[in-house]
Amino acid sequence: MKRVHAALLFLSFCLTSCEVPSAGAVPQEDLVDTKCLLNKYTHRSCSKVFCQPWEKCVDGTCTCKLPYQCPKNGTSVCSTDGKSYPTYCHLKSYGCLNRRAKFLKNGICTAEGKFSVTLNFGNTDSEGIVKVKLVGQDKEMFICKNNWGMVEANVACYDSGFPQGALNTAKWIHSSGDTSNTECLQVRCQGFETTLAECSFSKRRFLGQQEVATVLCYTPDADLQAHESFQCVNGKPIPLGRACDGVNDCGDQSDELCCRGCQEGSFLCKSGVCIPNQHRCNGEVDCITGEDEIGCAESHEGRAPATPLSRSFQDGLLHSGVEHPEVPEETEILTAAMDTERKWIKSLLPKISCGIKRPTHTRRKRIVGGKPAQTGDFPWQVAIKEEGKIKCGGIYIGGCWILTAAHCVRPSRAHHYQIWTSLIDWIQLNSGIGVQKVERIIIHEGYNGTTYQNDIALIEMKKHLKQEECVFANSIPACVPWSPYLFQPKDSCIISGWGREKDNQKVYSLRWGEVNLISNCSQYYPNRYYEKEMECAGTTDGSIDACKGDSGGPLVCTNANNVTYVWGIVSWGENCGQPEFPGVYTKVANYFDWISYHVGRALISQYNV
Repeated sequence: MKRVHAALLFLSFCLTSCEVPSAGAVPQEDLVDTKCLLNKYTHRSCSKVFCQPWEKCVDGTCTCKLPYQCPKNGTSVCSTDGKSYPTYCHLKSYGCLNRRAKFLKNGICTAEGKFSVTLNFGNTDSEGIVKVKLVGQDKEMFICKNNWGMVEANVACYDSGFPQGALNTAKWIHSSGDTSNTECLQVRCQGFETTLAECSFSKRRFLGQQEVATVLCYTPDADLQAHESFQCVNGKPIPLGRACDGVNDCGDQSDELCCRGCQEGSFLCKSGVCIPNQHRCNGEVDCITGEDEIGCAESHEGRAPATPLSRSFQDGLLHSGVEHPEVPEETEILTAAMDTERKWIKSLLPKISCGIKRPTHTRRKRIVGGKPAQTGDFPWQVAIKEEGKIKCGGIYIGGCWILTAAHCVRPSRAHHYQIWTSLIDWIQLNSGIGVQKVERIIIHEGYNGTTYQNDIALIEMKKHLKQEECVFANSIPACVPWSPYLFQPKDSCIISGWGREKDNQKVYSLRWGEVNLISNCSQYYPNRYYEKEMECAGTTDGSIDACKGDSGGPLVCTNANNVTYVWGIVSWGENCGQPEFPGVYTKVANYFDWISYHVGRALISQYNV
């Protein structure tokens, strides 16, 4: 047997069984929403996450864009197939479609060599100490253990041919190899990468033989060594305690998308998604509900953001007994971060202006019969008039399009309807009113007039002569929601309309009221409420409610960034203004693809285009 240098004899790394539970651990069953898990959400579920710039959201799933749909501006990149692509988005789109192209480096392809990742000194091909050879570098180098986490480990395993990513970031490895280098590579990934070449690399001083990164990639026959596990959508089991901790242990993010709460070190999005604390206030919206970037200027002003140690590195320190390690000094940046390029490409994607209006008076709850609206309060509200009377309400969503209830209109009578915009009082007409004729009406093909399922319709207004688009000076479109998770039960939203009062008295001015979204509405309307297509809203005492004449009008909700979405369309209900009889609304998020099919996605979507 060969002699091994004494300094290398104890080179070893810890597997899952060495992990120490955190003192603040919360029981997993209290964190995970088991009903939500049935939907099998992953990083491609655009009702829970944002699609990448090279993807688009179709029927709730992020699918590959065609390369020509990427922005033309950007930095050229070189692929492993030897081809140059005009932008990073083009390459990622091409790779998304056929999986043959992978990122190699920034810039035009030259004869600079290849990028490679190897796992060394392991008992099997699925484990080992990680070494990387960068494009343009002469030799392989070890990866620093500092900042090495599951995100990086998953990408390393993808690179090594293990599509389900890593089982763990550390593995006991006894090595007789030479790890006496004075430098190692520091790597940082974001999680969207398919190869480590897309991550950013820098050199750091090498502290010691126990400070190099290792990985154990997942294989179907892997022994989890745990009594309980969380089953990822991709089939990989992870320790139960790793769900809802903000770390993408599964690789497909399915362990972080159905959370009632989050473990320490992570941030809970309102949509039930846990993200790492370091993603909060990083200049990019990670929660689809936007609250991770709220209040950041105040909380971060005057100080640099902290960079917490990764979980795997903290675990390593626990086992080594080191309390205050010296952090290795970064000496040289070696590769450009493609995350920066990705964010820049996102800034070039089409934007729309919707849901933002001037500040209005303070809202007050429980105003019996609602509160009269002022000019500009609800710039998306329209009135549908027929034979001189307001038949229903509607919601302006941009271009020439109005959203309303199917039971309000009939396509055969399109020429009888008028669309009144910016109307406040239909007895004493206010200034700024617009009157539009109707071009056509589209009723949802699944509308059932008996059950009120799919009670939704689109109205296209006629353009004025010599006018290419419909533009209304005083109207602002409400945003169309693409996800049913943007708002939750108990959220406060607003209804508005010209509907009758509880005692059937006519109302001549636009009125509004504040209501709360209600869960489990089947208890009020058994066998008549369809959760996927309908939404309930009201107040505990029934003092604010939609009534006859409000049909087709908006239920709007405002998110953390003060953007207003048309969350519901007034559809049906019983006993206006009575407790235990909340109003029922068509859930607009369920019809995003139907709406975008008819009006064009670019008109209504500023996300997941």
